[in-house]
Amino acid sequence: MRLRRSVMAILATLLVVGVIGDLAVMRRPAVAAGTAGGINPGNFTSPVANPYFPLKVGTVSHYGGSDGGQRFREQVTITHWTKRIQGVRTTVVLDVLRRADDGTLAERTWDWYADDNAGNVWYFGEHTATYTRQGRVSSREGSWQAGVHGAVAGTIMPANPHPTDAYRQEFFAGHAEDQAWIVQRSAHVTVPYRHLDHVVRSFEWTRLESNVLSMKFYGRGLGIVFERDVAGGNELFRLVSVTHA
Repeated sequence: MRLRRSVMAILATLLVVGVIGDLAVMRRPAVAAGTAGGINPGNFTSPVANPYFPLKVGTVSHYGGSDGGQRFREQVTITHWTKRIQGVRTTVVLDVLRRADDGTLAERTWDWYADDNAGNVWYFGEHTATYTRQGRVSSREGSWQAGVHGAVAGTIMPANPHPTDAYRQEFFAGHAEDQAWIVQRSAHVTVPYRHLDHVVRSFEWTRLESNVLSMKFYGRGLGIVFERDVAGGNELFRLVSVTHA
Protein backbone atom coordinates (compact mmCIF):
# COMPACT_ATOMS: atom_id res chain seq x y z
CA MET A 1 0.00 0.00 0.00
CA ARG A 2 2.84 2.38 0.88
CA LEU A 3 4.59 1.68 -2.45
CA ARG A 4 1.33 2.18 -4.34
CA ARG A 5 0.82 5.59 -2.68
CA SER A 6 4.38 6.55 -3.59
CA VAL A 7 3.88 5.46 -7.20
CA MET A 8 0.64 7.40 -7.49
CA ALA A 9 2.40 10.48 -6.11
CA ILE A 10 5.16 10.08 -8.70
CA LEU A 11 2.60 9.69 -11.49
CA ALA A 12 0.77 12.80 -10.34
CA THR A 13 4.03 14.78 -10.32
CA LEU A 14 4.95 13.53 -13.79
CA LEU A 15 1.59 14.61 -15.11
CA VAL A 16 1.96 18.05 -13.52
CA VAL A 17 5.34 18.72 -15.11
CA GLY A 18 4.10 17.23 -18.38
CA VAL A 19 6.78 14.61 -18.86
CA ILE A 20 4.65 11.52 -19.49
CA GLY A 21 3.14 12.75 -22.73
CA ASP A 22 5.93 15.03 -23.90
CA LEU A 23 9.09 15.07 -21.80
CA ALA A 24 10.01 18.41 -20.28
CA VAL A 25 13.74 17.96 -19.69
CA MET A 26 14.65 19.33 -16.25
CA ARG A 27 18.34 18.47 -16.50
CA ARG A 28 20.13 16.89 -19.40
CA PRO A 29 23.77 16.37 -20.40
CA ALA A 30 25.05 19.18 -22.58
CA VAL A 31 25.02 18.41 -26.29
CA ALA A 32 27.21 20.23 -28.77
CA ALA A 33 25.86 21.01 -32.22
CA GLY A 34 26.93 18.56 -34.88
CA THR A 35 25.26 15.87 -36.93
CA ALA A 36 21.56 15.13 -36.98
CA GLY A 37 20.09 14.71 -33.53
CA GLY A 38 22.72 16.95 -31.92
CA ILE A 39 25.49 14.32 -32.04
CA ASN A 40 29.01 15.69 -32.41
CA PRO A 41 31.57 12.89 -32.95
CA GLY A 42 34.17 15.17 -31.34
CA ASN A 43 32.39 14.66 -28.02
CA PHE A 44 33.23 10.94 -28.12
CA THR A 45 36.98 11.04 -28.83
CA SER A 46 38.11 10.43 -25.23
CA PRO A 47 35.23 8.49 -23.67
CA VAL A 48 34.89 8.40 -19.89
CA ALA A 49 33.37 5.27 -18.34
CA ASN A 50 30.12 5.69 -16.40
CA PRO A 51 30.07 3.67 -13.14
CA TYR A 52 26.30 3.20 -13.23
CA PHE A 53 26.25 1.86 -16.79
CA PRO A 54 29.68 0.31 -17.42
CA LEU A 55 30.57 -0.92 -20.89
CA LYS A 56 33.55 -3.10 -19.95
CA VAL A 57 34.17 -5.58 -22.75
CA GLY A 58 33.81 -9.19 -21.68
CA THR A 59 31.31 -8.56 -18.88
CA VAL A 60 28.38 -10.99 -18.85
CA SER A 61 25.41 -10.26 -16.56
CA HIS A 62 22.82 -12.94 -15.81
CA TYR A 63 19.27 -12.09 -14.73
CA GLY A 64 16.25 -14.07 -13.68
CA GLY A 65 12.70 -12.83 -13.85
CA SER A 66 9.19 -13.05 -15.11
CA ASP A 67 6.71 -11.27 -17.33
CA GLY A 68 3.05 -12.05 -17.84
CA GLY A 69 3.24 -15.08 -15.58
CA GLN A 70 6.08 -16.65 -17.57
CA ARG A 71 9.60 -17.05 -16.20
CA PHE A 72 12.71 -16.06 -18.15
CA ARG A 73 16.50 -16.14 -18.01
CA GLU A 74 18.39 -13.19 -19.49
CA GLN A 75 22.05 -12.85 -20.42
CA VAL A 76 23.58 -9.47 -21.30
CA THR A 77 27.08 -9.51 -22.84
CA ILE A 78 29.32 -6.49 -23.46
CA THR A 79 30.91 -7.68 -26.69
CA HIS A 80 34.20 -6.68 -28.31
CA TRP A 81 32.30 -5.66 -31.44
CA THR A 82 31.74 -2.04 -32.35
CA LYS A 83 29.45 -0.26 -34.79
CA ARG A 84 30.00 3.25 -36.14
CA ILE A 85 26.83 5.34 -36.06
CA GLN A 86 26.71 9.05 -36.93
CA GLY A 87 30.51 9.12 -36.79
CA VAL A 88 30.62 7.62 -33.27
CA ARG A 89 32.10 4.22 -32.47
CA THR A 90 29.51 2.46 -30.33
CA THR A 91 29.87 -0.67 -28.21
CA VAL A 92 27.68 -3.59 -29.23
CA VAL A 93 25.80 -5.22 -26.34
CA LEU A 94 24.06 -8.57 -26.90
CA ASP A 95 20.91 -9.15 -24.83
CA VAL A 96 19.47 -12.68 -25.02
CA LEU A 97 16.20 -13.64 -23.34
CA ARG A 98 15.22 -17.32 -22.98
CA ARG A 99 12.13 -19.04 -21.61
CA ALA A 100 13.02 -20.70 -18.33
CA ASP A 101 10.81 -23.74 -18.82
CA ASP A 102 12.45 -25.08 -22.00
CA GLY A 103 15.37 -22.74 -22.76
CA THR A 104 13.96 -21.62 -26.10
CA LEU A 105 14.95 -18.21 -27.41
CA ALA A 106 12.29 -15.58 -26.70
CA GLU A 107 14.12 -12.40 -27.75
CA ARG A 108 17.55 -11.35 -29.02
CA THR A 109 18.69 -7.74 -29.18
CA TRP A 110 21.87 -6.04 -30.34
CA ASP A 111 22.10 -2.66 -28.55
CA TRP A 112 24.51 0.14 -29.44
CA TYR A 113 25.90 2.36 -26.65
CA ALA A 114 28.70 4.91 -26.37
CA ASP A 115 30.33 6.88 -23.53
CA ASP A 116 31.01 10.54 -24.32
CA ASN A 117 33.94 12.63 -23.08
CA ALA A 118 31.96 13.75 -20.02
CA GLY A 119 30.87 10.27 -18.93
CA ASN A 120 27.30 10.32 -20.22
CA VAL A 121 26.16 7.05 -21.82
CA TRP A 122 24.32 7.44 -25.11
CA TYR A 123 21.96 4.97 -26.74
CA PHE A 124 22.25 4.85 -30.52
CA GLY A 125 19.69 2.15 -31.26
CA GLU A 126 18.99 -1.55 -31.34
CA HIS A 127 18.32 -4.43 -33.68
CA THR A 128 15.81 -6.66 -31.94
CA ALA A 129 13.65 -9.68 -32.70
CA THR A 130 11.21 -11.82 -30.74
CA TYR A 131 10.83 -15.53 -31.46
CA THR A 132 8.19 -18.23 -31.25
CA ARG A 133 8.94 -21.46 -29.39
CA GLN A 134 9.57 -23.03 -32.80
CA GLY A 135 12.39 -20.52 -33.46
CA ARG A 136 10.61 -18.34 -35.99
CA VAL A 137 10.90 -14.54 -35.84
CA SER A 138 7.55 -13.17 -34.70
CA SER A 139 8.40 -9.45 -34.65
CA ARG A 140 11.20 -6.94 -35.14
CA GLU A 141 9.18 -4.07 -33.68
CA GLY A 142 11.27 -1.65 -31.64
CA SER A 143 14.34 -1.79 -33.87
CA TRP A 144 15.86 1.59 -34.69
CA GLN A 145 19.14 3.35 -35.42
CA ALA A 146 20.03 6.96 -34.73
CA GLY A 147 20.13 9.03 -37.91
CA VAL A 148 17.90 6.63 -39.86
CA HIS A 149 14.31 7.64 -40.70
CA GLY A 150 14.43 10.49 -38.18
CA ALA A 151 15.51 8.39 -35.18
CA VAL A 152 17.52 10.28 -32.55
CA ALA A 153 20.09 8.98 -30.05
CA GLY A 154 19.21 9.39 -26.38
CA THR A 155 20.87 9.36 -22.97
CA ILE A 156 20.75 6.02 -21.15
CA MET A 157 22.60 7.29 -18.04
CA PRO A 158 23.89 10.79 -17.17
CA ALA A 159 27.49 11.19 -16.04
CA ASN A 160 26.45 12.36 -12.57
CA PRO A 161 22.86 11.22 -12.02
CA HIS A 162 20.82 13.15 -9.47
CA PRO A 163 17.15 13.25 -8.49
CA THR A 164 15.05 15.36 -10.92
CA ASP A 165 17.31 14.47 -13.90
CA ALA A 166 14.89 13.67 -16.72
CA TYR A 167 15.77 12.72 -20.29
CA ARG A 168 14.85 10.83 -23.43
CA GLN A 169 16.57 7.47 -23.71
CA GLU A 170 15.61 6.93 -27.35
CA PHE A 171 13.40 8.45 -30.00
CA PHE A 172 12.02 6.88 -33.14
CA ALA A 173 8.49 8.21 -33.44
CA GLY A 174 5.87 5.54 -32.95
CA HIS A 175 8.41 2.77 -32.38
CA ALA A 176 10.90 3.68 -29.62
CA GLU A 177 10.14 6.52 -27.20
CA ASP A 178 11.52 5.52 -23.78
CA GLN A 179 12.05 8.25 -21.19
CA ALA A 180 13.51 8.28 -17.67
CA TRP A 181 13.45 10.27 -14.46
CA ILE A 182 16.07 9.84 -11.70
CA VAL A 183 14.39 9.87 -8.28
CA GLN A 184 17.08 8.61 -5.89
CA ARG A 185 20.85 8.16 -5.74
CA SER A 186 21.26 6.52 -2.31
CA ALA A 187 18.91 3.56 -2.59
CA HIS A 188 19.54 0.09 -1.13
CA VAL A 189 18.50 -3.13 -2.82
CA THR A 190 19.06 -6.84 -2.31
CA VAL A 191 19.11 -9.15 -5.34
CA PRO A 192 20.34 -12.75 -5.74
CA TYR A 193 23.77 -11.38 -6.71
CA ARG A 194 24.22 -9.55 -3.37
CA HIS A 195 23.08 -6.58 -1.27
CA LEU A 196 23.89 -3.21 -2.83
CA ASP A 197 24.09 0.32 -1.41
CA HIS A 198 24.35 3.75 -3.07
CA VAL A 199 22.13 2.60 -5.91
CA VAL A 200 20.54 4.96 -8.45
CA ARG A 201 16.76 4.52 -8.76
CA SER A 202 14.74 5.73 -11.74
CA PHE A 203 11.21 5.63 -13.07
CA GLU A 204 11.01 4.84 -16.78
CA TRP A 205 8.13 4.83 -19.23
CA THR A 206 7.14 5.28 -22.87
CA ARG A 207 4.35 7.29 -24.44
CA LEU A 208 3.61 4.21 -26.55
CA GLU A 209 2.45 2.37 -23.39
CA SER A 210 1.33 5.32 -21.29
CA ASN A 211 -0.27 3.13 -18.61
CA VAL A 212 2.99 1.29 -17.80
CA LEU A 213 5.52 2.67 -15.32
CA SER A 214 8.73 0.79 -14.51
CA MET A 215 11.21 1.25 -11.69
CA LYS A 216 14.89 0.43 -12.24
CA PHE A 217 17.90 0.27 -9.93
CA TYR A 218 21.44 0.85 -11.22
CA GLY A 219 24.42 -0.33 -9.15
CA ARG A 220 27.95 1.09 -9.32
CA GLY A 221 30.13 -1.04 -11.57
CA LEU A 222 27.15 -3.18 -12.54
CA GLY A 223 24.46 -1.27 -14.44
CA ILE A 224 20.89 -2.49 -14.04
CA VAL A 225 20.55 -4.76 -11.01
CA PHE A 226 16.77 -4.79 -10.50
CA GLU A 227 13.75 -3.71 -12.49
CA ARG A 228 10.02 -4.11 -12.04
CA ASP A 229 6.79 -2.66 -13.32
CA VAL A 230 5.00 -0.67 -10.62
CA ALA A 231 1.96 0.22 -12.71
CA GLY A 232 0.29 -1.25 -15.79
CA GLY A 233 2.44 -4.39 -16.06
CA ASN A 234 4.05 -7.21 -14.11
CA GLU A 235 7.59 -7.52 -15.49
CA LEU A 236 10.31 -8.18 -12.88
CA PHE A 237 14.02 -9.03 -13.30
CA ARG A 238 16.88 -9.32 -10.79
CA LEU A 239 20.65 -9.63 -11.24
CA VAL A 240 21.79 -13.17 -10.40
CA SER A 241 25.49 -13.24 -11.32
CA VAL A 242 28.24 -11.39 -13.18
CA THR A 243 31.29 -12.84 -14.94
CA HIS A 244 34.21 -11.26 -16.74
CA ALA A 245 36.09 -12.78 -19.66
